[in-house]
Amino acid sequence: MLFRKKVNRETYDKENCVPVIRSSICTGEQVAGFKDIHTGKFSEAMLLRNASDKKDFMEKYDVSEEEIKREW
Repeated sequence: MLFRKKVNRETYDKENCVPVIRSSICTGEQVAGFKDIHTGKFSEAMLLRNASDKKDFMEKYDVSEEEIKREW
């Protein structure tokens, strides 16, 4: 634990975008990204294969579990 990997924080437009996880009903595939609240346009940030990927997404973009919306 002496040499812990630093997390590179990236930013997103918090005033105009909300964090979203899109899930496929058929395959269960999950994609994390951001949705523009004005246009509804979704921009993909990363593919989520397991809980570790979701945790990485939350740390990378400094997002809490409560902020993330889920779409089907």
